[in-house]
Amino acid sequence: MYFCKQVSPLHRKKWQPRLNFFNDNIMITGEIKNRIDAIWDTYWVGGITNPMSVLEQMTYLFFMKMIDDAQLKKEAEANILGVKIANPTFKDGMWHNPDTDSDVPYNNLRWHVFKNMEATQMFNTIRNDAFSFIKNLSEGKSSAYSRFMRDAVFLIQNPRTLTKIVDGVDALDMTNRDAMGDVYEYILGKMAASGNNGQFRTPRHIIRMMVVLMQPTLKDEICDPAMGSAGFIVESAKYIAENYKQDLLKKENAEHFKGKMFHGFDTDSTMLRIGAMNLMLHGVEEPDVAYRDSLSSSNNDTEKYTLCLANPPFAGSVDSEDINKSLLAITNTKKTELLFVSLFVRMLQTGGRCASIVPDGVLFGNSNAHVALRKELVDNHTLRAVISMPSGVFQPYSGVSTAILIFTKTGAGGTDKVWFYDMQADGYSLDQKRTEVEENDIPDVVARFHNLEAEAQRSRKDQSFFVPVDEIRQNDYVLSINKYKEVEREAIEYEPTEVIVERVMKLEDEIAAAIKELKEKYLK
Repeated sequence: MYFCKQVSPLHRKKWQPRLNFFNDNIMITGEIKNRIDAIWDTYWVGGITNPMSVLEQMTYLFFMKMIDDAQLKKEAEANILGVKIANPTFKDGMWHNPDTDSDVPYNNLRWHVFKNMEATQMFNTIRNDAFSFIKNLSEGKSSAYSRFMRDAVFLIQNPRTLTKIVDGVDALDMTNRDAMGDVYEYILGKMAASGNNGQFRTPRHIIRMMVVLMQPTLKDEICDPAMGSAGFIVESAKYIAENYKQDLLKKENAEHFKGKMFHGFDTDSTMLRIGAMNLMLHGVEEPDVAYRDSLSSSNNDTEKYTLCLANPPFAGSVDSEDINKSLLAITNTKKTELLFVSLFVRMLQTGGRCASIVPDGVLFGNSNAHVALRKELVDNHTLRAVISMPSGVFQPYSGVSTAILIFTKTGAGGTDKVWFYDMQADGYSLDQKRTEVEENDIPDVVARFHNLEAEAQRSRKDQSFFVPVDEIRQNDYVLSINKYKEVEREAIEYEPTEVIVERVMKLEDEIAAAIKELKEKYLK
């Protein structure tokens, strides 16, 4: 559990339900962790050592088991009622495999059937038929996951490895979405901890902090245009599931939650598969997830969403000919970190909110593009907060200094003052090891943000404070907290020069006397 000394008793009592949301302990047993670790190790022993590939291959088998478990459950219910299930994934008769141009019994494609086959037969069935089936499933029954299966490749090369993995996956209860969601997040954590592909994963507790700051509701349309493994969307879904349990019992709310409430885009088909699976395991079965370059002219989403949460790509630039011209109207640049903020402004409905991680350069860069973007947020919308994060948050992958920008799209201004917070600790050491520590400002950030009235009397010497908009304008719209923070320095009084000189001369005399004594004693 996170703990922070700065949270006042009033804050702690008022926000305790939300502070509990920061408990980062994944609720799976040691036994299940051991099973996942064993599956992971089996892949490595079998020659698949890239963590991203391991996760992707595990995802394929998870999906095979999930769709069979789902149909088994429907069949059991239908048997009780004496009816047939509607629109089964696995039908009676034969399925034509387009990859091998052969007919295969639907029954052989089901997890509970092929898992009991002899090792070589099971290997051939999964590799040649079951895998082909899930790759082509979108033609008969579309799902967010199956839509991204076209370029998928099955990498397991031998029956013995596959048998061990199937046995491990079979022990997992795919019908328990809460448990499987935790399992998948544990696997994502292993991928990040492995030291590879960590750039795809924003720290889970930082994502969670941003979600709680924004307090999504069932009325929201939530988007992450650079979704990666869908961390922001998943945490939003978890927050809503936790805080709107009764409302989700209503059919229209449940359908909205499972379908078009969540939107995510990426240019990496592997991450889209992983993200779609992550969402499925958290109860979001048909999200609007698509392959898309969000900055390109092909993305015309305008005033569509009520909430954007993201950690878009920092480094790099794009070909100016590919950039949607509407983004350049706000900030004429090729820098992705600026263009994505411009994109958020365009995508949001009036009244829509955004919380985005940005590199510190966005806050103080002096180019025309940097200043124009900050001016847009401050003058034409309501810039609410700038939360400066410690530079070690993204270790061990990057030491870049970052901040969270929070604003509301108005199109008519509204910024009268901006709240700044100097976040110095996030519950983990800021070195490459990132071990848990007691110091953690996250609960304090959340409590203070949701009680800004109490911040009015804070001084520039405190960890958080307001800055009037006129002062920000006078400083060329610079949003770096260091521009406004007052640092209290203690005056140090040194002894007079003559006293110091006298002390030095005395030491020299003592040293000379000691040397003379040594010479007389040993160099006679």
